[in-house]
Amino acid sequence: MAGNISQDLKSGALFYHRNPRPGKLEIQPTKPLGNQRDLALAYSPGVAAACEAIVDDPAEAATVTARQNLVAVISNGTAVLGLGNIGPLASKPVMEGKAVLFKKFAGIDVFDIEIAENRVDKLVDVVAALEPTFGGINLEDIKAPECFEVEERLKARMAIPVFHDDQHGTAIIVGAAVMNGLELAGKRIEDVKIVTSGAGAAALACLNLLVSLGARRENIWVTDLEGVVYEGREALMDRWKAVYAQKTDARTLAEVIDGADVFLGLSAAGVLKPEMVKRMGERPLILALANPIPEIMPEEAIAARPDAMICTGRSDYPNQVNNVLCFPYIFRGALDVQASTINEAMKAAAVKAIAGLAREAPSEVVARAYGGEARTFGPESLIPSPFDPRLILRIAPAVALAAMDSGVARRPIEDFEAYADSLGRFVFRSGFIMKPLFAQAKLAPKRVIYAEGEDERVLRAAQAVIEDGIAKPILIGRPAVVEARLKRFGLSIRAGRDLDLINPEDDPRYRDYVATYLEVAGRKGITPDAARTLIRTNNTVIAAVALVRGDADAMLCGLEGRFQSRLKHIRDIIGLAPGVRDLSAMSLVITSKGHYFLADTHVRADPTAEELADMTVMCAEHVQRFGIEPHIALLSHSDFGSADTRSAQKMREALALIRERAPQLEVDGEMQADTAISQVIRDRKLPSSHLKGEANVLVMPNLDAANIAFQFTKVLADALPVGPILLGTAKPAHVLTPSVTARGIVNMTAVAVVEAQATCP
Repeated sequence: MAGNISQDLKSGALFYHRNPRPGKLEIQPTKPLGNQRDLALAYSPGVAAACEAIVDDPAEAATVTARQNLVAVISNGTAVLGLGNIGPLASKPVMEGKAVLFKKFAGIDVFDIEIAENRVDKLVDVVAALEPTFGGINLEDIKAPECFEVEERLKARMAIPVFHDDQHGTAIIVGAAVMNGLELAGKRIEDVKIVTSGAGAAALACLNLLVSLGARRENIWVTDLEGVVYEGREALMDRWKAVYAQKTDARTLAEVIDGADVFLGLSAAGVLKPEMVKRMGERPLILALANPIPEIMPEEAIAARPDAMICTGRSDYPNQVNNVLCFPYIFRGALDVQASTINEAMKAAAVKAIAGLAREAPSEVVARAYGGEARTFGPESLIPSPFDPRLILRIAPAVALAAMDSGVARRPIEDFEAYADSLGRFVFRSGFIMKPLFAQAKLAPKRVIYAEGEDERVLRAAQAVIEDGIAKPILIGRPAVVEARLKRFGLSIRAGRDLDLINPEDDPRYRDYVATYLEVAGRKGITPDAARTLIRTNNTVIAAVALVRGDADAMLCGLEGRFQSRLKHIRDIIGLAPGVRDLSAMSLVITSKGHYFLADTHVRADPTAEELADMTVMCAEHVQRFGIEPHIALLSHSDFGSADTRSAQKMREALALIRERAPQLEVDGEMQADTAISQVIRDRKLPSSHLKGEANVLVMPNLDAANIAFQFTKVLADALPVGPILLGTAKPAHVLTPSVTARGIVNMTAVAVVEAQATCP
């Protein structure tokens, strides 16, 4: 985890964890506490009724408390990935991170619990005593072989799911990859030779699961630090590892690799040599899962064996084995049926669900999110992307059904269609909607010019952009100032090596830029003297001219000064895209309840019906770049004709124009905000509405309404804003606001790069 962390990433991570408040979690009430009666219901005396209900029937704890959606992430810090035995206190950031993933991906609440105890008996006693609090236990980063004993004893003592993710999460994804890899290779699991490097918790759990799926123990060869696990070996042995001991004289990985169909590596960098790969069986499957550097790099393996299929634990290669593929959704399914355990049938169901999803055609959402080039099932797509929105829809129901069929579900689901629908509404509330844009940006990074290149936020954003590989930054700024500030902020990037720099005081392209500026804006009030002055002093003008000349592919400005003045320069220099009448702006707010695109938040004061129609169509196009299907509501104080004010009539006219110009869009209006967000309210008012589910694109009747809603949501909902995203420019150009953070600049960089990929490939 920490082996190859750069100093810049380390600094950024510490800042992220410390600001604006320490840590990554907080507790929020789910019920109102606004008056005396609320307090009486929540606590004394009303809470007694809930307590008595549980006394009468313990199962009522699932209906009157948060227990059934509450998981404990528990560790003693003895085997933290990449860091080793760092102890419980130092492991807390990792456990908080795991808690965040549970919440973001599956809506599961978590208390992270770090226990200062290494003795198995005592550790088991402590965890078992927590059963009244939780609906499930996720064990994390406990070293082998103690982790086997701890989990085994807890499963025997506790009547709730106990799951050691380091073992079983990895095993489930490996199982899916093996199933699909063998299918492509035309091999049967009971016939294949499996060789491992590493015999820790994850490796042995993988082997155990593969055996349950049909692999034969006699075909499995295990190696570790002491070499081959063979009968009679005494060093570094335990009863779990001994199960796979072979009767053999071989002592090294090199001696047992011949003819192997599957290599499973959960050990150390560089263990598997190219010459070993050459001696493996036909179409070998190589799971090199050591992090951050695998047992063999994929390019080395392919060079040695072009027919090999490769999985790693890294996000920069295909087939990433990432536990987030499964653990949130396994717990989701288990909790939703109140399973008493997570058994082999449930794990096998998860394996089959993951393997099956990889074989499905990429959904339109996934294809759009990855630039229309989502991989179909094959050697580079053995397992789904960790961010495929369909994971929860496939895994959770499969696990729940397996729990029911195997008799461990205490509250079986009666209507699976309704259950799937409830999961579907959650799919895009993960808060990771920027991920597809980052993935797409990495495929073909573009040159992004930043007008305020000396600003600390831009410099920090440029560092992140370069590390993430999403863009090639160009900064406008004085070299001495930029260099001094990079050093002051402890950033390692340097002009000329990592990024390009335009010096407004002395750039060899000065005369060319002046000539271009006069060419595009000379009839818009710009005189030669003004052009010469502005090309020296106005960074927005410089950035816009660079974009027009082709020296950059996209631009960001607006960290200083007035929005409208920056907008005028963009309109005058860059101009409008073909067919666009005027610019508009859309802003994204990401909240705990979901994500919403609002328009027009910054440009058009009182758009006409025709302008609203143009704006809505452009909004839909940009929303689709996020891999999101737009569900558009035209907002008003009026609900489907309940008022006949000018603004309400305007929204109705806009709807008619949109349906004429873009009949494929899911759009309706005019409607009030709560009608747009709630299907239940909408059904009461207009059951025949063309809009289904929750609206995610909210088009406002004027600038006042849109900007107030945007600012209000940012503050009251503690939302993450992205934007404003400027719509309608001839080339990608965006005017940010002075309140933008470095994180916001990075997000908008990804937006700009993906837009540039679409408009100027």
